[in-house]
Amino acid sequence: MIATDEAAERQAQLLRGCLDMCLLALLAGEPAHGYELVRRLDTAGFGPVSYGTVYPLVTRLHRLGLVADMRQPSPTGPPRKVYRLTDTGHQRLTAWRRQWTEFAGVVNATIDVHAPPPGDKR
Repeated sequence: MIATDEAAERQAQLLRGCLDMCLLALLAGEPAHGYELVRRLDTAGFGPVSYGTVYPLVTRLHRLGLVADMRQPSPTGPPRKVYRLTDTGHQRLTAWRRQWTEFAGVVNATIDVHAPPPGDKR
């Protein structure tokens, strides 16, 4: 059995490798502000992802021209930034989906082929 700390670290490493793609996918469905993106990630099953992780990444996606932001009035305070995908963001997401599918297929084939039979204690 994998120790909890080790499993959490592995999960964090996997997330770092695909979080930008997942944020684009979440924004492809509907624009959102940062708090909403964090909530959507949790609902999708990623568990708690910090604002300190999401906001810098969304800022980077904005600098790359993949995400645009607009100000939206907030019922409880100052206006908030709402992010949406740009046309370039949609194109990049399509390319990344293809790349991910191919990569995941290679990884799945590798771990399935080389998995020891149940009960094998190698």
